[in-house]
Amino acid sequence: MPRSRNSRLTLALAALLALTTACAGAGTDTGGTFTLKVTDPGNSGPLAVGKRDGTFDKALAPLGARIAWVPSTPGFSSNLKLFNTKQLDVSGGAYSPVIGALSKDVGVRIVAVADPVGKDQNGILATPKSGIRSVRDLAGKRIAVNPAGKGEYITLLALAQAGVPVDQVERVPLQQADATSAFATGQVDAWASFNEPYQEAKANGGVEIATEQSIGSVDNTIVAFRTEVLDSRPDVAAKYLETLQQLTRQQRENPADFENVFEKAGPRALSGDRLRRALALGAQAAVPRYPDEKDLRDLESVANLFSANKVTTRTITAADVIYDLPAKLTAYREAAK
Repeated sequence: MPRSRNSRLTLALAALLALTTACAGAGTDTGGTFTLKVTDPGNSGPLAVGKRDGTFDKALAPLGARIAWVPSTPGFSSNLKLFNTKQLDVSGGAYSPVIGALSKDVGVRIVAVADPVGKDQNGILATPKSGIRSVRDLAGKRIAVNPAGKGEYITLLALAQAGVPVDQVERVPLQQADATSAFATGQVDAWASFNEPYQEAKANGGVEIATEQSIGSVDNTIVAFRTEVLDSRPDVAAKYLETLQQLTRQQRENPADFENVFEKAGPRALSGDRLRRALALGAQAAVPRYPDEKDLRDLESVANLFSANKVTTRTITAADVIYDLPAKLTAYREAAK
């Protein structure tokens, strides 16, 4: 009998240890607090204000959770290694890099989308010396793209619309940081870029030959989580999203409070035309929402373009990409009763 009791005790302790280890892998500190790892926001936007004011930590505290801000590089696709190694749990982005990530078996899923504003802020630029003045002129040239991400999507869509065979244009796979240097030094003839790097390159003389707006891009803005976090703590994911929605509404009402959040001067601070443009976009900021049927169709059109051009090795569907957070949250709460 004593031996039997010892065996049962050993098994119970082993099960408890396994459970504790699994929770730690999903983001739980040794003190029992769940840590949600989020891309560091820099100097602007809802995340920056949330970090400055502690808004997310206050919202998550009743759930036994907190935020850890993770330094990252521009662009969702450049941070896939952080997702793979569980150093990052949630990030903004677009359909295209999440589709690319899933094709590489990175465990991330989209929970919310937002209709993008400023679609003329992303597109294709050519170097002044390249002689490129239209998408058709890309034939025989080299263009930097972040692979299986927004840059590659913009390029493929623009080429298709202009009737330029894809194999006539060399797509050079570079993430934003490396592409910035390659474009500035003329190592590539053109660059499919987005957000601040695009605007800086354009201000420095880059020739704009297409924008997301001009080509009718449907590569919408998204919020994506590591799937393991969604499975284990949908309550934390839902509260994070709710808080992001509230901050985005505040940004629309008072965009000035969401620029130069930590630094009013210096390399990260905006001024002049750049600040005016950022404030105008902030006043139009779209609040993230759960996807609808049109979103699913748009997402699959991006996936199909990648599949047709062999960017992805398998067909990705909306069901592969979208995570039904409301349904998971309901089941989680029912199980907790």
